[in-house]
Amino acid sequence: MTFLISGAHIDPIYLMAVGFVVGMLGGFFGVGGSFLAGPALFAAGVPMNFVVGTDLAHIVGKSIVAAKKHRAVGYIDLKLGLIMVIGTIGGVETGAQVIQWLKRTAHIDWAVGLTFVAVLLAISGFMTWESFQTFRAGGHAKAALKLVPGEHPSRRDHSAVAYIARKIHRISLPPYVSLPVSGIAKVSLWAILLVAFVGGFFSGFLGGGAGYIRMPCLIYLLGIPTHIAVGTDLFEIIISASYGTITHALKGNVDILIALVMHTGAAIGAQIGATCTQFFVGPRIRMAFIPLPLIGAAIVIHGLLSAHPGK
Repeated sequence: MTFLISGAHIDPIYLMAVGFVVGMLGGFFGVGGSFLAGPALFAAGVPMNFVVGTDLAHIVGKSIVAAKKHRAVGYIDLKLGLIMVIGTIGGVETGAQVIQWLKRTAHIDWAVGLTFVAVLLAISGFMTWESFQTFRAGGHAKAALKLVPGEHPSRRDHSAVAYIARKIHRISLPPYVSLPVSGIAKVSLWAILLVAFVGGFFSGFLGGGAGYIRMPCLIYLLGIPTHIAVGTDLFEIIISASYGTITHALKGNVDILIALVMHTGAAIGAQIGATCTQFFVGPRIRMAFIPLPLIGAAIVIHGLLSAHPGK
């Protein structure tokens, strides 16, 4: 049995399976999962503007489930998440406006698709290099240790590019904020807002919560411990994706039936993924994340090269 949704015949089992996988991975890595859900919907024949808006709608509920789990173990920096909302909303609206402009052209699928591929390959490439450098520098010995109850995640979180965050922390651009939960004494408010705006823009432009961009930025640019970056990003995604869903729905880019069917599987997967995070240290989580953007890029390329009704 298939549904005729957004001009494409889609098996609901396929949607639930995609939702489950995306929910599990999202709960584990702190991302909305649009790097997989978006390409999977596009490959099934859903037009790209519906892919962007509908993916945002489906991840709201999934992120609530996963964030609740992370909050229970203290892996959410609420102060950081609330500050980021300001920059994120501006970025989401900017990205959504770009989508509106592209809808008036005949090249929206290729423009969004190729941007998606470039971003995903860049993220995977950088994280591969960083993980190799971290493990070669001896981080593998400390990364093999499991977090003990009550231990701050930064004690087992090491990165070969930690100097980047230290340089950003020294930027003299007031006002400054302290983030005790993340173990950061002082950082410029503008650095946080910039990271949030960039993540929000890609959320509005490419769909989803853009955690595949924001989570690495939190770790490498702001120096947030990986576990807290995962939980805080999920918390922030709830707000940014909700806003993105509303603005795209008003623009006619959301198919609520797809979102509801996908959420059926995503809610279960999110709880499993969030629970598993407690058994891995930061470098291990980052290393496990590397193949996922590559899978997403491959699915997008397949969709672009395959003629389907959504084009």
